[in-house]
Amino acid sequence: MFDLDRWQEIFSSIRSNILRTVLSGFTVALGLYIFIVLFGIGKGLQNAFSEGFTRDAQNLISISTGKTTIAYDGLQSDRQVTLTNQDYDAIIDSDPEKVQFSTPRYSTNLMVKYGKESGNYQISGANEDEIRIENRKILNGRTISPGDVDRKANVAVIGRMVQRDLIKDGNPVGKDLIINGTFFKVVGVFSDDGGDWDERMISIPITTLQQMKKGSDTVSTVFIAYNENLTPEEAIKYGDQIKKELKAQKNVSPDDENAVYVNNRAEGLKDSFMFLFVITMIVGFIGLGTLLAGIIGISNIMVYIVKERTQEIGVRKAIGAKPKSIVGLIMQESMVITVVSGLIGVGLGVLTLMLVGDSLEKYFIKDPNVGWGLILAAFVSLVLSGLIAGFVPAYRASRIKPIEALRAE
Repeated sequence: MFDLDRWQEIFSSIRSNILRTVLSGFTVALGLYIFIVLFGIGKGLQNAFSEGFTRDAQNLISISTGKTTIAYDGLQSDRQVTLTNQDYDAIIDSDPEKVQFSTPRYSTNLMVKYGKESGNYQISGANEDEIRIENRKILNGRTISPGDVDRKANVAVIGRMVQRDLIKDGNPVGKDLIINGTFFKVVGVFSDDGGDWDERMISIPITTLQQMKKGSDTVSTVFIAYNENLTPEEAIKYGDQIKKELKAQKNVSPDDENAVYVNNRAEGLKDSFMFLFVITMIVGFIGLGTLLAGIIGISNIMVYIVKERTQEIGVRKAIGAKPKSIVGLIMQESMVITVVSGLIGVGLGVLTLMLVGDSLEKYFIKDPNVGWGLILAAFVSLVLSGLIAGFVPAYRASRIKPIEALRAE
């Protein structure tokens, strides 16, 4: 391995057979290049898919109600079904270990004033878990606390666009807004990936908003972030269970699909995960096929190279070279070509993904990249394949008698 004469001989052989060297190296480099680019695009699809579900909690179940369309249990159809605080408590208490976060929400549009500025904004009455359900980020101050809900405190957490519209300059935390004629102290400012619409909302304790509505205990929607340890199938079953129990509590026909709505993100996730799995399998299959093509290509080229050097091998054996040294020489040359070509393929593949960056976002591909562990595994596989591809024909050639090798054409 560290014989200087052997290395000089290897480089001399490479220089005198440029076409042969380029062909064998090109196969390795191309295989790794295509492998890295394909897996990078597959990762980009996964990234875009994941980001598409970050607007709200991914493990989300939302429950709302409408009017009945079927007469049931002595009650007429066209009856408005309404959620209350008691319904929320019953839903959460029925299977608490399956609930990660939850909040009831009562929403309404109210006039909001600050100084000379005013506007109509959606007021969301909720509890401390709303920020997690909506996947919001607190930019300044804090969010609603359990104590705020218990005390029915007049506090508000405003969206970034509300601050821009009303308060404009300065720190809004500690300042007072007038919501429907009542003073509320701003305790925090949030941002939301949902955009300007979601950032033009104001959150206050649900108990406070219900009190403003003359003591009403009405709830517009119940949001549940189910336990992330649940499989999509278990989460779907949990959502169906909630719907069944709520219909029974509200005397709604099991066949009435308009009175109780349960929107379960797990149903969409199940289909999406299956789609993503299929895409990943296709990309993986193509990538592995590319590697296999590279392995076959380098094997065929090495067979040709050894066959072309049969007379050279005969001369070496005739002047006393041992089979071991002949095999070692060919394998070492094969390793040099494979390693150098592999590094070129890896470099070009990584560079391509870096240059592509986020330019393919419109095609649902975001930040395509490949982990170095996967790259190393592919690189080692091709190098080992190159060594094996060089060893097998070299070993066979080294067993040929010198006189037969010299007669070969």
